[in-house]
Amino acid sequence: MPLLTVFFAHVLLNQYFRHVPGWLQHFLAPIQSVYVAIALLKLLTHLLLLYLLAVYATGASKLNHRGLWLVMALLLPLFQTAGYNLQMGIIDHATTYAAFYALPMALLLLLLLPFYRAAQHGVWRPLRWVELIALIGLTMVVAFNGSVVLGAVAVLLPGIVLYALRRQAQVDKTFLWSSWQPILLLSLLGLLCVYSLYIGLNNSENPTVLPSLWERYQRLPLGFFRQFTVKLGLPLLLVMLLLNAQLIRRVLPATSEGQHLLRSLRWLALFALVYILLLPLGGYRPYRPLLLRRDTVLPIILGMVCLYGASSYYVWRYLPMGRLRVGYIVLLGVFSAIFLNADRLHISPVDNNNCEQQALSYLAHAPAGVVQLPQACPVLSWNVATDPAQTTVQAQLLNLWGITRGLTGYYQQPPDPTQQLLPTPPN
Repeated sequence: MPLLTVFFAHVLLNQYFRHVPGWLQHFLAPIQSVYVAIALLKLLTHLLLLYLLAVYATGASKLNHRGLWLVMALLLPLFQTAGYNLQMGIIDHATTYAAFYALPMALLLLLLLPFYRAAQHGVWRPLRWVELIALIGLTMVVAFNGSVVLGAVAVLLPGIVLYALRRQAQVDKTFLWSSWQPILLLSLLGLLCVYSLYIGLNNSENPTVLPSLWERYQRLPLGFFRQFTVKLGLPLLLVMLLLNAQLIRRVLPATSEGQHLLRSLRWLALFALVYILLLPLGGYRPYRPLLLRRDTVLPIILGMVCLYGASSYYVWRYLPMGRLRVGYIVLLGVFSAIFLNADRLHISPVDNNNCEQQALSYLAHAPAGVVQLPQACPVLSWNVATDPAQTTVQAQLLNLWGITRGLTGYYQQPPDPTQQLLPTPPN
C-alpha cells in the first residue's frame, strides 16, 4: 500500500503533469513545456517556502513590510541549487522530491501559522467558518502528504501541547481553553497523522530486509558527521546562529523578543535531537543507509534557516549605530556572498538533462511501437530502461503530452558502469 501515506503528493503530481504541460503548449513546444512545467512547480514551492519562513521570522505577512523583504533577501542565498545542495538543499533537483518533501513542509508551515501567531500574541484569533474549513482540509492534505511531515508533527505536536499547558499554568489560565478551534485542529492533525503512520507500516515499498534497530541507531553518529562535514554550508549556518545568540545575550539590551529568540534556539536544538533519534524507527532506506540526509532532516534545516533570518533581523534592528553595527552588516554580506558563490550554477554532464532531452527528441521523430534509444541516460525514470515493458507508463505520458505520435515504448543499452545514476524515488 504505497500510496495512502503520500496520497496528496501523488494526486498533485498526477494532475499537475496531466494538465500544465498541455496549457504551456499554447506558447511552447511539447518537450519544452515539460521542463518549464517542472521549473514552475519547483519555483512556486521555492517562493512559498521563502515567504512563509520570512513570515515566521518577522511576524509580518503583508508584502509592503520592509522587514519581510529584508529577511527574504537574507534567506534567499540559503536555498542552494548547486553548491551546498547535497548537504542542505531545500528544493531538490528531482521534481518528485520537491513534491514529497519541500512542498509538504511548506503546507505544514502554513497550517501551523495560526498557532504560531497565537503563541506570539498570547491569544487565539477566532477563525471564520471559511478559514476553519480551509484549515481542516489543509490538515487532511498535510497528514497524507509524505513521511517527512509525519516525523515533524510527531515532535512538534507534543511540544505545542506542552507549551500550551505551561502557558496556562504560569501566565494565562484560559490560554488553552479560550477557543475550541485550536483543540479541534490539533486533535484532528494528531489523529490523522497517527492513522497515516499506521498505514505506512503496511507500505509495500518498505524494505523487507533491513538492519536491526540497534544497528540503525549505531549508524546515526556517522550519518550526522558526514551530513555536517561534507560541505561548509551547515557549519557556517550554525556558526551564524551561535554568533547571533551571543550578540542577543551579551551585547543587545534585554527584551522579550530577544528572550523569545534565545528560547527558540534552545527549542530547535531539542527538536533536532528528538527528531534525529526518531529517524531509525522509519527513516531507513537502502539508498540512504546512514539515515541522515538533506531530505530526511529537512525540518531541521528549515528551522535553522528560519531562526537565522529571525535572529539576524533582530540583531540588525537593535545593534546601535557604530563600528559594531557596520561590521555586523558586512559580516551578513560576506556570509551571503559565500553561499551565492558556492551556488554558481555548474551542472555536470551526468546531472544535466541534455541527454534526456535528446532522447525525447529522438522519440518524437520515431514511429509508434518500440524503439531502441541511442542515449544511455535515465528518461522519465530513475534508471535506464533495458526492457520495453518498463516504459509502458512513460509511453502513455509522452503520448498525452503530444511528444510522440502514438504509444512508443523504448529500451536502452545498459549505461557505462562509471555513470552516476539517480537515487531511488521517495516513498
